[in-house]
Amino acid sequence: MKVALVCDWLTTIGGAESVLLTLHKMYPDAPIYTSKYNKKGIDWFNDADVRTGWLQIFPTCLRRFISPLRQSYFSHLDLSDYDLVISVTGAEAKSVRTKNRTTSNKTEQTEHRCVHLCYCHVPTQYYWAMYDDYLKNPGFGILNPFARLGLKLLVKPLRKKDYAAAQQPDQFITISDYAKDQIKKYYKRESVIIHPPLDLQKFSTASAKPVQNHDTRHQENQAKNHYNYITTSRQVNWKRLDLCIKACLETGDDLTIVGDGPEHKSLVKLAGDAKNIHFYNAMPQDELKNYLASADAYLFPSMEPFGLAPIESLAMGTPVIAYGKGGALDYVQPGKNGILFSEQTVKSLVSAMKAFDPANYSKNDIKNSAKPFDKQIFEQKIKELVHEVLE
Repeated sequence: MKVALVCDWLTTIGGAESVLLTLHKMYPDAPIYTSKYNKKGIDWFNDADVRTGWLQIFPTCLRRFISPLRQSYFSHLDLSDYDLVISVTGAEAKSVRTKNRTTSNKTEQTEHRCVHLCYCHVPTQYYWAMYDDYLKNPGFGILNPFARLGLKLLVKPLRKKDYAAAQQPDQFITISDYAKDQIKKYYKRESVIIHPPLDLQKFSTASAKPVQNHDTRHQENQAKNHYNYITTSRQVNWKRLDLCIKACLETGDDLTIVGDGPEHKSLVKLAGDAKNIHFYNAMPQDELKNYLASADAYLFPSMEPFGLAPIESLAMGTPVIAYGKGGALDYVQPGKNGILFSEQTVKSLVSAMKAFDPANYSKNDIKNSAKPFDKQIFEQKIKELVHEVLE
């Protein structure tokens, strides 16, 4: 069986890339088609056959500017010669062409069928559910006025093309109940939920080592009746990491922020010279899990279709305090492995933090709550669906 994998871009490490990596290991001979590949930003696919096109000439920093070009690129990418195409996308990669074709010789005609499974995180957010949020703050700094104007002028034709592209895949797969509802609402398509995979073997307390400065701060915070919180994320405006900083500035609790991104400088400025806010660059999973295990709770203030980072925290036995909308509803079980707060405000988050007491949670129960998201379950469900659709 000839298999091809497709993704929007490969420039940084994130949840979508984790899904693609698992699929790559399931189908190691399948080429990966994408619009932009930056080996310096992600080194997970050095052994893969990654294929790019003319969009590769554009600098990575322009990725968010060229969505109309990506739409054109993928819609002209004909993968009909493959038997199975799996696209991993939250943007334009679902536009690839996979139409059935008929080949003829002197004696007979043969129809070749290409099956397209679309693993869709959520309908393209800057066209649909988060359009108003992107208009308020497109995230381009001094170029925001031009970005707003461009989005306003182009959104109608882009939505039309995006909707048309969403009618092409044979089967939609998605990541959560929230994403399933969004696909039904905007694309009028049904979908099957297969949660993103986590390699639970990598996130095990057996190999986790205590983080020295965390342990010291933990002892100091216990004396002050404060807790150690952690959050790990790409630092972009819609992740709402500002809520975590403002909440911990108010409560005095310790906060570790792991990651980087365009909002890094503004977040550092917001924290000021506060001694309870600590920034760390993105780090390998083997190191990150030590920080997760040393924290009292993980803060997850953004509204996301899913979110693998909180699952990593649960796998280390650390509870999650999350905004109670979106994908978090699929894995945060209040009272068992975390707390949900109802509004994306400092007041609501602070209220949840004040109600939180790590003594009320069992680390074993928290770890067990992460087991349904193990990559072995993901692989089995993908194989079963592929078999079903091909049959």
